[in-house]
Amino acid sequence: MKGFIDFVREQGVVGMAVGLAIGTEAGRAVKSIVDHFINPLVGMILGGTDLSALAFTVGSGEREAVFGYGAIISSLITLFAVAFVIYFVVKKAGLDKLDKDTEDDE
Repeated sequence: MKGFIDFVREQGVVGMAVGLAIGTEAGRAVKSIVDHFINPLVGMILGGTDLSALAFTVGSGEREAVFGYGAIISSLITLFAVAFVIYFVVKKAGLDKLDKDTEDDE
């Protein structure tokens, strides 16, 4: 048990777990903003279209494939929004300097 506790202390596992939990919740919050604000706004600009419903169909009958490119666009918007929020929080909170300080100590 002592070896496990030493591992947790040395590797910063608790800090990583806290960061993961906060990052997950931040991602959910940003996804909600994208789904309920940005996507309807983009849809309104596109003429009242639901962004996630945008798709095109290839083929016909039994050999038909539907490609939902609107859902892909929505996912990419969410990805960039989450990346921006994480970047902004890390820069404004000065968290990027924490790693530099520990590297200098070694």
